[in-house]
Amino acid sequence: MSKTLQAVRGMNDILPQDAALWECFEDTIRAWLHSYGYTQIRTPIVESTDLFVRSIGEVTDIVEKEMYSFEDRLNGERLTLRPEGTASCVRAVVEHNLLYNAPQRLWYMGAMFRHERPQKGRYRQFHQVGVESLGFEGPDMDAEHILMTARLWKLLGLQDVALEINTLGSAEARQQYRNRLIAYFEQHGGALDEDAKRRLHTNPLRILDSKNPAMQTLIEAAPKLMDDLDDFSRQHFESLQATLTQAGIKYRINPRLVRGLDYYNATVFEWVTTKLGAQGTVCAGGRYDSLIEQIGGKPAPACGFAMGIERLLALMQEQQFVPPTLAADAYLVHAGDAAGELAPKIAETLRDTGLSVVLHCGGGSFKSQMKKADVSGARFAVILGDEEVAAGEASVKPLRDGGEQRRFKLDKIAEVLSA
Repeated sequence: MSKTLQAVRGMNDILPQDAALWECFEDTIRAWLHSYGYTQIRTPIVESTDLFVRSIGEVTDIVEKEMYSFEDRLNGERLTLRPEGTASCVRAVVEHNLLYNAPQRLWYMGAMFRHERPQKGRYRQFHQVGVESLGFEGPDMDAEHILMTARLWKLLGLQDVALEINTLGSAEARQQYRNRLIAYFEQHGGALDEDAKRRLHTNPLRILDSKNPAMQTLIEAAPKLMDDLDDFSRQHFESLQATLTQAGIKYRINPRLVRGLDYYNATVFEWVTTKLGAQGTVCAGGRYDSLIEQIGGKPAPACGFAMGIERLLALMQEQQFVPPTLAADAYLVHAGDAAGELAPKIAETLRDTGLSVVLHCGGGSFKSQMKKADVSGARFAVILGDEEVAAGEASVKPLRDGGEQRRFKLDKIAEVLSA
């Protein structure tokens, strides 16, 4: 006997009992982004592998170890399941010349893919909400992204979420800092782990993000990027801090915050929590002013952020968030041939008024149908028998508050249910 097929490890089903939380979150996201004037963009799940190599960086963990890449059997093209959304969004903006007339405030939501060791809050197929602002160069847009995420935490009822910020400065400042960092770590080569040795001459800033306990003292004593900042980058960062302070947003400057993608510059930020164990980052982003040009467009400033939906939902559940019910307004029970013929029309008529109605299907006794109506979670049972059909009526029985069953004319049922 063949083995029962199961989902790929790290790629999870979202079951009906979890749907209410997802839908509540998604509805909140759409309304929140609309209130800030952002419009949705939808990009393919599969992109050219070169897009991510060019944008994320060839020596990043994502490109080196985590991407799901394959060769198209028909034409040999190298393709990859998207591991993040920014590169795809920027590619679409460049390809369709969306910056021709005006800057763009864009957002997207969907599945991303990385081949990682599955654990709570880290999956091989995961879902993100991403926000990208293209064509805006000032720190005011960096501040908007942080202020709008702070508002979202209030909308979702989240607590114990803290903001960390940093600046990576200009490309010139980072190059100067990179040289100092390499020299420092070369002096302490014996204390570097294998990952650090591999990254030393390709991506030394990523060493600062190491979680290896044995390297923390060495990393804490490393040179600080702040010491190499140019005046423009310093002013940009100070302006951002002034806006956050004025808005009452608490933050911590974390000089080790470098982000895991090569395209970042200037402002970077993360919202972190202590409630989810090792996977404590729930939202992260920053400025990536060179990415549009890297992908082939005309130089233009840009910044954005992304948040992991599974992690935010886990945090909402941790804090006892209860989503609104998705139960129907009515469950339509019917017994008898005439009632069975009329029931679909009655259900459609009720739906025309905006009510949600479950029509019983599959036959069964009146008693069994009423049990299913109760289990469905519907607020009311609308009961139709041949006797009611002959009289042009139906019975309405409250299922949640213990009210009495009463009969009404068919043209009054919608009014009764709505009231």
